[in-house]
Parts: sequence; C-alpha cells; structure tokens
Amino acid sequence: MGRYRKKPIIIEAFQMKPARFHDERDWPTWLIAARELHHLDAGAFSYDKEADEYIIRTLEGAMTVSDDDWIIRGVHGELYPCKPEIFAMTYEEVEACTESD
Repeated sequence: MGRYRKKPIIIEAFQMKPARFHDERDWPTWLIAARELHHLDAGAFSYDKEADEYIIRTLEGAMTVSDDDWIIRGVHGELYPCKPEIFAMTYEEVEACTESD
C-alpha cells in the first residue's frame, strides 16, 4: 500500500449562473450538443419542465444541476455537475478558452 496523487488533467467547465438556465447564448458548443441528445441518453443535458430543473444523465444516473454549479466536461467528453465549493478546491484556471478552442 502506498500514497498516491491524482494526475493533473485539464477539463472544460461552464458555470450555470441562474440567468444562464434559460439563455443559451453563451453556452459552449459541447453543452449545446448535450442538450440536443435524447433526454435518457448518457451525456444528455435536459430540462425537466415539471421539476423546473436541468438534469445531466451520467453513467451513475441522473444528476440535478443547481444554481451556480459548474458543468464539467471530462477527458472522455462525459458531463457531470460540480458544486462551486468543490470546484474551487479542486480546479484552478490554466487558461481562458474561446469558443474556437
């Protein structure tokens, strides 16, 4: 048994501020593509009108996206939400991305 450190990886992330829930103008293309998937497909990002919330379908099941959550796009293109406090403790910005990146 030994001690291990998590390998540094670079991910893409987008913070869902309340105004962004219903205004997709500054959403990254990868999030818009996830919005276009069938709502039950893994990786789908869909809006549940009855619950008035966004849902990400992960391999572990459906996860709710709350105000100010970060949506992370992992190394294999998988999406998952992350609470702002956890995001701040785990990630630091390496460079600002433009939509063409």
